Amino acid sequence: MLYAVERLRGIAVRTPLLTSAAFDDLVGRRVVVKAENQQRTGSFKFRGAYTAVAALSERDREAGVIGASSGNHAQALALAARLLNTKATVVIPADAPSAKVEAIGVLGARIVTYDRRNDRRDTLVHQIAYRDQLTVVPSSDHRSVIAGAGTVAWEMLQETPDLVAILVPVGGGGLAAGTALAAQGHNPRLTVIGVEPATANDTHLSLRAGKRVPIPPPATIADGLRHTEPAQLPFEINKKLLADVVLAPEASIADAMAHLRRDYRTTAEPSGAVALAGLLRAADRLPDGPVGVVVSGGNVNWSTYRKLLDIAMDRTGRTPHAAPVLR
Repeated sequence: MLYAVERLRGIAVRTPLLTSAAFDDLVGRRVVVKAENQQRTGSFKFRGAYTAVAALSERDREAGVIGASSGNHAQALALAARLLNTKATVVIPADAPSAKVEAIGVLGARIVTYDRRNDRRDTLVHQIAYRDQLTVVPSSDHRSVIAGAGTVAWEMLQETPDLVAILVPVGGGGLAAGTALAAQGHNPRLTVIGVEPATANDTHLSLRAGKRVPIPPPATIADGLRHTEPAQLPFEINKKLLADVVLAPEASIADAMAHLRRDYRTTAEPSGAVALAGLLRAADRLPDGPVGVVVSGGNVNWSTYRKLLDIAMDRTGRTPHAAPVLR
């Protein structure tokens, strides 16, 4: 973990911690939000991608890298490659949000698309990697990627060492695994809870089965969390260290986006707001004391964001609260 902290020093943004008295009153505890939507490329994924590419040998780096993603890891890999003077190929779903696709193109990566319902994404990645002699940098299933992701929680705990729990989104599982490892190193009694969309519950099912359980391609507004099976290495870590995985219905994810906008004055994509949605559903199950929440990303199409926000604001109320405090 500490090697990732050093690699990212002066490269990654040390994102702010946000607090809101109004939201604290709502859930009856102090809540600290880690705003990774303010990270480079708009999500925590930059931390892992840069750490992994920086760790490559000079020969492998020169040849180029490839990774698959719903969008955020692809953006992160594209920027990491640019900063480290190499080339990136990214394999993304044909229905990835246009905001993410445009950002990837601006960073100069080669884009390959696939049909998430009919194509075998990982097979395609390895075919291209073999053909072009590229190094695969997975979005989750990689030690350096997990270590880079873990620096999110490491920073939180450096600034707020008294946290009793951290809630974190779960997709492939790399961010949850990195968070759990950082928490374990800080305080073995610290509770780490993953949060998934209720319709994309592969990790929830897998932890209960004690093995990885595949699910059909899920339908959820949280496009970054549409995984059909946990990544192998993160799952082995999460199986040992996660306290639980909470499931967030679609409406609660939209509500969490609204709370982040209204109470914290920050913009989150649905995947990025999932952990706060989990807190809204599970606050009474957590130990007494302050809680950390990771907002993992903010890359969302404006039309989608506005539509979800309008619906959620009608449910949760439109009265603006005081601006958040930066810690």
